[in-house]
Amino acid sequence: MSTLELVQTLKKDNGRVWNVSWHPKGESFASCSEDKSIRIWAKDGSKYTNKVVLTDGHKRTIREVAWSPCGDFLASASFDATTCVWDKKNGEFTCNVTLEGHENEVKSVAYSSNGLHLATCSRDKSVWVWEVAGEDEYDCVAVLNSHTQDVKKIVWHPSKEILASASYDNTVKLFKDDVALGEWVNSNTLHGHESTVWSIDFDATGERIASVSDDKTLKIWKEYPPGNPEGIPTEDKESAWKCVCTISGHHMRTIYDVTWCPLTGLIATACGDDAIRIFKEENGCDPNAPTFNLVATVERAHSQDVNCVSWNPKTPGLLLSCSDDAEIKVWKFKE
Repeated sequence: MSTLELVQTLKKDNGRVWNVSWHPKGESFASCSEDKSIRIWAKDGSKYTNKVVLTDGHKRTIREVAWSPCGDFLASASFDATTCVWDKKNGEFTCNVTLEGHENEVKSVAYSSNGLHLATCSRDKSVWVWEVAGEDEYDCVAVLNSHTQDVKKIVWHPSKEILASASYDNTVKLFKDDVALGEWVNSNTLHGHESTVWSIDFDATGERIASVSDDKTLKIWKEYPPGNPEGIPTEDKESAWKCVCTISGHHMRTIYDVTWCPLTGLIATACGDDAIRIFKEENGCDPNAPTFNLVATVERAHSQDVNCVSWNPKTPGLLLSCSDDAEIKVWKFKE
């Protein structure tokens, strides 16, 4: 078996740490927590230390943070129904933009791969798409009301302007800008989970999606474009998405997060049973019915629920996790 080795444990927050997000260069990361703070961490020698604390942006819990692709901006989504965009100038982070409009808690925030769009989602069942119009200008170009329940997570395709969302309504939805119609549309809905879909992530190609749920399963979805050699039927010149693999029997409680490493293809999950698990695709398996094997488990990765896991974008096998136990941990996967 491979191993997931603990490199460092970090603790500064008072309360749950909800999310950790690597800077695009992979040298530092941001975290956010129940205590309404954002922390920026970077290395001092071989150890990560807390360099910056941002406390004046939100009035309630901060649920998620996301870097822009250029790494110059950091967006934060909060239970106060706002999203802040932090700009680093002269070495200092300043909140120059506060995006308002959601009726309830903002649960997730994400920049598109080209940095031209920012998306937010909320307990109010909506997904909003914002166009980055200037350094301090964000225009709302779409309010998408396709979900029937709380939207938990959003993530952008790694190279296209396609947005995926996961919801309490047990579905994953895909959205894109329909040029002919001149508006953003729900292009696909993925049905298969039996309970809340907590998190999703694309693989490196954007041709597959991993989703995790309150039903304790990890599902792999594959895109079948029009005219696909497998003969999967498609409609209206849109791709079809099919569940090609369901991984069950490993997680004892709700799976809260999933991250699909673009460098190694490894999938990590964060679970309510306090464990982190690593899955690896079997070499040479059928892409239309792939096999993913559990290759590493840390049973007591944290002393409470694991809320988030995140692979480093530049260093293969380097993983972050955070938890209700107020700790952030740095891990290294070893074959």
